[in-house]
Amino acid sequence: MLEKPISKDKASPVDQEFGSFFNRMTARINAQGQQIDENKQCMQTDQALLLLQSYEESRQGWFWSTDAEGNITYLTQYIAAMLDVPVSDLLGTPFVNLFAKSLDHEATQRSLPFVLTKKTKFDELRLKMHVGEDVRWWSVSGQPQYSKLGHFTGFRGNGSDITAQLRASQDTEQLARYDSLTGLANRANMQEKLEKTLKAFQPQNRPCAVVLLDLDRFKQVNDTLGHPAGDALLKQVAQRLKKAVGQRGEAGRLGGDEFQLIIPDCEDRGDLGELAERIISSISQPYSIDGSRCIIGASIGVAISPFDGETTEDIIRNADLALYAAKAGGRGRFCFYSSDLHQSAEDRRQLEEDLRDALANDQLSLFYQPIVDGNTNIVKGFEALMRWNHPDRGPISPAVFIPIAEEANLINALGEWAIHKACTEASEWGGKVRVAVNVSPVQFANDRLPNIVATALANTGLAPDRLELEITEGVFLAEYDENGEMFEQLKNLGVRLSLDDFGTGYSSMSYLQNAPFDKIKIDQSFVRGATLKGSRNSAIIAAIVALAEALGMETTAEGIETLDELEMIRDLRVSHIQGYVYSPAVANEKLLQNLADGEWIIEPVGPAHHREDRTSMFRKVFAIHHNHRYQVVIRNLSATGALIEGLLDVPVGTHFVIDFGDGQLAVSTVRRSMGDKQGIEFEERLVDDGSGGLCTARRVSRYLIAAVSAQEQQSQQSQQSQVGGWQVQHVMNPQEGMIPVFNSSIEMSLKKRTAN
Repeated sequence: MLEKPISKDKASPVDQEFGSFFNRMTARINAQGQQIDENKQCMQTDQALLLLQSYEESRQGWFWSTDAEGNITYLTQYIAAMLDVPVSDLLGTPFVNLFAKSLDHEATQRSLPFVLTKKTKFDELRLKMHVGEDVRWWSVSGQPQYSKLGHFTGFRGNGSDITAQLRASQDTEQLARYDSLTGLANRANMQEKLEKTLKAFQPQNRPCAVVLLDLDRFKQVNDTLGHPAGDALLKQVAQRLKKAVGQRGEAGRLGGDEFQLIIPDCEDRGDLGELAERIISSISQPYSIDGSRCIIGASIGVAISPFDGETTEDIIRNADLALYAAKAGGRGRFCFYSSDLHQSAEDRRQLEEDLRDALANDQLSLFYQPIVDGNTNIVKGFEALMRWNHPDRGPISPAVFIPIAEEANLINALGEWAIHKACTEASEWGGKVRVAVNVSPVQFANDRLPNIVATALANTGLAPDRLELEITEGVFLAEYDENGEMFEQLKNLGVRLSLDDFGTGYSSMSYLQNAPFDKIKIDQSFVRGATLKGSRNSAIIAAIVALAEALGMETTAEGIETLDELEMIRDLRVSHIQGYVYSPAVANEKLLQNLADGEWIIEPVGPAHHREDRTSMFRKVFAIHHNHRYQVVIRNLSATGALIEGLLDVPVGTHFVIDFGDGQLAVSTVRRSMGDKQGIEFEERLVDDGSGGLCTARRVSRYLIAAVSAQEQQSQQSQQSQVGGWQVQHVMNPQEGMIPVFNSSIEMSLKKRTAN
């Protein structure tokens, strides 16, 4: 049994001595252990400092610390060296001053002073630093420090260089979102941008235009110059496209030779048409590829949200349909989407099938437009123009079926038929009157062309110098040497060569000097409006005439329709004239009758002055006046007005809103009234739709029309005293007395909202 412990009070002297010794030994042992621990701790601290120093010197990371005010108290040496500033100069300066602000990362840059102010721990904050002309990115972390009394004393932290990782990530994103060849946004990127734009714009009904562009004759460049040349060409196209669009929108490459533009907050089709024309003109200028000169073109389709579609799929599909229509219309042009294009596409498909049978079924014929000596009014030749009399649809314009023939690979067959037919009929005319036949670039590229011409001349007995081949500038796809052999073979046959549509896009003095042309045809686009004040077209025509005379060539101005244009052309010494001022194209039978006496002299007849081009048509539209909506027929249409039919004895000065459909509303005023026909003038000019037609510059969305209609219905219910809700006013007209004016509340609301 254990004895009870002896209390200290009762301890013996021996026990007390032993206890004292034990305590001393314990204290000594503890002291020795403490000394050992302190030595170990010092060694560990030294090792840690060496490791940290090695880490800093390896530049895998760096350290920093600040005082309570955020000023630097410690910074790794190599950061200061990188900034080319001594560490001593950086000590005591704000830590945030090391990093540069960037608009692209403004939110991130603001977060550094924020976290320092909040005195909270932060990890891997991405910050940018300018190092000379270079930019470095850092991942920075920090920990707040406090004294034993709990007072904040500053921050300690570390940083690491993430520039390489960030750039690698950006390169990966660049490859995923941008076209590697041109640097433009790729299809996926453009799709995402369009979806975001349409979604953001939808609540405010803000417009967004989508432009699809397809290169013309690009395949020929690949085939003749090789794919590396094609890639180099695409790079240059991308640069021209970016320059033409500027800051207005985003350009992207969808693949191959297809490009897309997104133009936000733009619905003005006049503005978009001008942009499309600038792009087409820019892209159509010659390119230099590895010392070779080549020429391409472009076709453009335009659709505008929300008028032409609200979803990405709808707007892209409709822009593509417009592009298809532009290409079908002859390429090198633009087209706006309209609901009629769906039917037009089906009609075109059917026409293509019918055109394949047109030759076999004897539906094609040639008409001949006189080419007249401007000084004597004597006919010197005729241009052969193809006509198609469809068994069901009647006459179909060449502007419609020739592009179809080119798309369907029928142009060579039609061209061969035209050469043989023209030579056959011209051989019956007698005398020295010439016949001119158009040769398309596709025909010119056909190695059989000289053989076809030689056979036609031999079979008909027509003198070679009476056949003139009209060749457009589009044949000059590459350097002249590539066409030289064809020109030489044709000239060896003795035929004449005429450069058609000169100055419309591919003009080059080099090929004009080398190619053996006998005549230059001045395109009618230079004649149109040349007599109007401020026009420079007459100066351009004078320069062309001077050039032709210097090269020993004749000139023909085409499209002359008015007497003032004729007088101007004569004054400019153009040798030959072609146009309605003398005669439209006539059938061969009428031509033979007029040549019966050996020569045909035509006295010019036409309007005295140039006026806006008017297109005859039979188009049903609606005319809105007061609370009535009348269906009328447009008989002819120009940019400034129209002739409508269907309303009887409308007073001069009456205002109408013409509803063309698809949200196209044009405010107009009656200027002439002739029984059931009225001549109206538009308040705003119509604009070119890119396909030879006209359209309103702006449209009214169906949502706006619905909103105004709903507002009108409420007005009708609350103001029964106003008949139908229309506020009727009258003004005095000297000829017609009191007549109604534009005063429909729905029309005024539409006009006001559209203007806003």
